[in-house]
Amino acid sequence: MGGAVSAGEDNDDLIDNLKEAQYIRSGYVEQAFRAIDRGDYYLVGYRDNAYKDLAWKHGNIHLSAPCIYSEVMEALKLQQGLSFLNLGSGTGYLSTMVGLIIGPFGVNHGVELHRDVVDYAKEKLDNFIKNNDSFDKFEFCEPIFIVGNCLEISSDSRQYDRIYCGAGVQKDHENYMKILLKVGGILVMPIEDQLTQITRTGQCSWESKNILAVSFAPLVQQNRAEGSKPDAVELPPVTVRSLQDLSRIYIRRTLRDLTNEESPDKGLVQRAPQKRKRRRCRRRRINTYVFVGNQLIPQAVESEEDERIEEEQHKEVQEKEEERDIGSIEILKAVNVLRDKIMTLPLPESLKAYLLHYRDK
Repeated sequence: MGGAVSAGEDNDDLIDNLKEAQYIRSGYVEQAFRAIDRGDYYLVGYRDNAYKDLAWKHGNIHLSAPCIYSEVMEALKLQQGLSFLNLGSGTGYLSTMVGLIIGPFGVNHGVELHRDVVDYAKEKLDNFIKNNDSFDKFEFCEPIFIVGNCLEISSDSRQYDRIYCGAGVQKDHENYMKILLKVGGILVMPIEDQLTQITRTGQCSWESKNILAVSFAPLVQQNRAEGSKPDAVELPPVTVRSLQDLSRIYIRRTLRDLTNEESPDKGLVQRAPQKRKRRRCRRRRINTYVFVGNQLIPQAVESEEDERIEEEQHKEVQEKEEERDIGSIEILKAVNVLRDKIMTLPLPESLKAYLLHYRDK
């Protein structure tokens, strides 16, 4: 599934194409997509396909096409502080993007059938948090992934504001999925070859809307011996943040607001400047003819127009690389503004360390 937009040269180029094709329509969704390089979720040796609008599968590891993830993120209508459940959470790519939007007071849980995929997702999440400096880690809702069959979730589990199922849902499992949703919540799942948005409008009422024709592998039903009880999946508990954590978040927010007021141009940069699309010019050729033996053979010869076009394209490539380098520098400078501000404050070193520490790299 996929192929709806042109392949990109890198992550930003892919996002530009998704925006142009109207798959990404919201600013906050765009920012989440740009903050996470899709290529980082591919195995080494397969990254050449990362920026194509195509699904990818290797063993149990699977990524849906970018156009599908775009429609899902838009359909979920995410907001800060919401609870999110990802059924068939896979590599954790989507859950990580959701975590950037729902923020530190949200809930972000994922259930995945395969243990090796959960280990892979945890590794990718750890790398993202430790090595990515383009987002505020204290404003991130870290996903929690567990191993289990999402059709065996305990009947007394909590309900969620937003739910996504990344596998095809059969009609007889539709109500099971709906029960996991809070009133006012949104469930997005593929059902009968349609990516569907379901909104729970009351205790016993729902509204459904078809988004996109899709083809997903079906949910795996657990094989069980006759008369045996399945292992119920216990979802992660929701922990209450400590007063220290809450204080740190709000102190950092206050300092950021003050810094932005003092120097508006130093506010957090969400992305590098948008790159200009390379013009695709049809090469013009002049045909001349040469004799080979006793035959007259046409032969293409480069014209002055060809040389001019090549020079222009080479110049545009150089400008694009310069823009990318400048954009990367600006993002790093912006992210470090708050750190610099904290370091200059007349505070005990232990408090500065607490305000800045998230994880050891």
